[in-house]
This record gives sequence, C-alpha cells and structure tokens, in this order.
Amino acid sequence: MSFNDEQLLKLYEFAVEHVSVGIHAVDAEGRTILYNQKMKEIEGFDIEDISDRSILELFAFRSNDSALLRVLKTGIKEMNVKQTYWNRYGHEITTINDTYPIFDGEKLIGAIEFARDITSLEKLIYQPLRRYGEPLTFDVITAISEPMQIVKENAKKAARARIPVLLIGESGTGKDLIAEGIHHELQPKNDEFVTLFSRRPNQIERLKTYLKQDKSYTFFFERLEFYTLEDQKELLKLLKGMPPEKHMLIGSVGGDPIDLISNKQLLKDLYYYFASMSISIPALRERKEDIKPFVDDYFSRHRERFNSNIQGLADDVMEMFLEYDWPGNLKELELLLDEIASMITNEKYVTYEMLPLHFRFKLQQQNEKIKKPDFFLLQPNKELLPLNEYLKEAEKYYLHHALKMNEGNITKTAQALGMTRQNLQYRLRKMKE
Repeated sequence: MSFNDEQLLKLYEFAVEHVSVGIHAVDAEGRTILYNQKMKEIEGFDIEDISDRSILELFAFRSNDSALLRVLKTGIKEMNVKQTYWNRYGHEITTINDTYPIFDGEKLIGAIEFARDITSLEKLIYQPLRRYGEPLTFDVITAISEPMQIVKENAKKAARARIPVLLIGESGTGKDLIAEGIHHELQPKNDEFVTLFSRRPNQIERLKTYLKQDKSYTFFFERLEFYTLEDQKELLKLLKGMPPEKHMLIGSVGGDPIDLISNKQLLKDLYYYFASMSISIPALRERKEDIKPFVDDYFSRHRERFNSNIQGLADDVMEMFLEYDWPGNLKELELLLDEIASMITNEKYVTYEMLPLHFRFKLQQQNEKIKKPDFFLLQPNKELLPLNEYLKEAEKYYLHHALKMNEGNITKTAQALGMTRQNLQYRLRKMKE
C-alpha cells in the first residue's frame, strides 16, 4: 500500500506533534511556519500567539542567546548548542538545540530548530541531592560530625537574623544544602529558593527578572568568584538596592576569600557585603564520621523507592570509603553511590567487586596497601587477565576518565579523543551491555 499526498501530510503532522523534541521553523523574515506541541511545552507559546509575529519580537527575552536567530542571520548551522533562558511563564529552561538554515538552491528561505529539553537533568547534575523532591531542611542533612553541627547552628542563627551570609567551602561540600536549609529555617517564610549559577550565562539578567516579581526570595549566589568583576559590580549595586527585609541573600565561594580578592577573582566590596556572617563548610576528608550516616540514608531511600534488598556497604568497602580522601567531597560520594546503585539487583551488601573500576584505581593510587589491588594494573605474582578482557576494562576506565575531565560533555570528549560523537556513544552503550 502506498500513501497519497494527503495521507503523507497526516503522517508528517502526527510525527511532528508527537516527537519528543521541540520543533520551531521560521521563514526568512522570522515568521513562524511550524511550531509543535513539545516546543509549546518548552517555551510556553501557542501557535496562535506567534503565527503573525516575527521571532525578532517574539524572543526578545532570549536576545543573542537564540540560536534560531543567529542561524537565520548567518546561514550557518549550529549543533548541540546548550541554552538556558526564561520561558513565557517565567520558568528557567535549559535545552540542547540543533539549528539548521533552510536553503532553496543558494537562497536562504528560513531556519529550523530542534530542541531537547534537559531542564530536569540539568538540575540533577548541578543539585543531585535535591532529587527526592522534598524540602532540604537541616533535619534532612545527615551530617553528625561536630564541625557540621557548628555549621548548622551558625546557619540557623543567620536565618533568625535574616542577614547576608557567605558560605565558604570546596566544590561538592554541600554549600547548596546549607543554603536551602537556611531558606527553610526563615520566619516568616520566603516564597521561593533560587540558585543563581555563576557559570551559566545571563544570571544578572535572571536576577533582575526575579526582582520585578512581587515575591520574597532566598537568593543563593553560587561561586561568586566565577562572576566577572564587572558582573560582580553590577550584582553589588542590585543587592544594595534591595529592601533588606524582603529577600534572604546567601553567597558562596570555593576558597579563602582573602586569596580570591588578592588574585582579583572576588570584589572586595562584594565580599564585605556578604561577610556579615561567614560559615566555613569543612571538606569531607576532615569529617569522615559523616560518611556512614550519608551512605545509610542513601540506601534507605533506595530500598524505599525501588523495593531493593540493599542494606549498605560490606565492612571492607566501608573501611575503604573511610580511608579515601574524597577530593570531590559529598557530591563525589553521592555520584559514586549512584553508579553503584545502577548495578544493584538482589545484592544485600555492596562488595569490592561491585565498585566501579575507576574508583578502585583511585583507591589503589591513594593507598598501595589496599588488600585487593585493582586488576586493571599489572601486579607481580598475579594471574593475568585475557587480553580482550584487559583491553575492555582499560577502555572503560579511560573513557570514564575522559568524560569526567570534560564534565560529561559527549561532544567535547569525542573531540578530545579524536573520534566522532556517534562512535563514542556506541562505545559507551557497549560498555553497559
């Protein structure tokens, strides 16, 4: 059976409306000619809202960050472009876009954009400990060490006083948890907790948009030293203009503020603004008694969510966790547990053999006395692996390490390894089989 033109049109319409990516196509003047249901969900417009309006007017809220606008002007395709912006309803959206110019011969007649919504994934990457969808109060934070008890007490004092707070600590120590804990400790409550990520674009403009709303916010300015000095000056000006009783303001830095100021990474006046109360959050290696409660809580949630049998770590594995230095701090610990949990079936305890190869390699690098040396390395008087198995494990470690160096970005990792993106994805899939 062959399709006639009318049936083909219905097939195309069905595919466009039910595909899992947003599709937006415009003509050479920027007028919309195609806008599917998924794109409506992402950006918040109906086709009736946009059919008679040029994207030059319609997407003023995205300014120069609109790949569709750029491609329409340049005629050059843009692939795997990550964009974070506010949609029509004021929600922050993050997408990965492929945008193509459309030519009739050599004449540019329009452009089309395919957008993959990764907003939820992005939040998980930047704030993995918020995955459970529950308020992160101080009661939820499982830390039991004396230094962390002092951190929580000081954070509660800051909440009661409603004064600006500066959180100081290495990456992954849980500064975001303390910030949200402060938010939930406030009396009266603020309407919303908002994290402004310094390594994302347009965060100052995003702050200005929030300030136009008739709401009270707790603003968490993540890693102030990563804002440019010009942005820091503008941020300070905005902060000084805010009603002091309306918003709770929390900043964070990843190192000694004095060193950051000396290195011209942090504006001295901005530091003084937040330093009404400074709270230092110790690295996980300095409070290893917090590891076991965190691991126990993690697997308790795993049993509850997945009805699993897992009880925790085997004794020798827990000993290794306590010996390890955790350079990535709490976030490294949780992401490791995620990787382990993805392999759990009916096991009751996590054994050494269930640890990812890259982590076993780290353990061996740190302490050559670990009783089970990583089989990835050649050891004297040890039985050799078959070559194919050895090469498979070596490749798995190397690819994992390369991905980590490129923060999980497939495209950048493939380029660094001198292979295509598709080839890298294929190899990663094969490793999971």
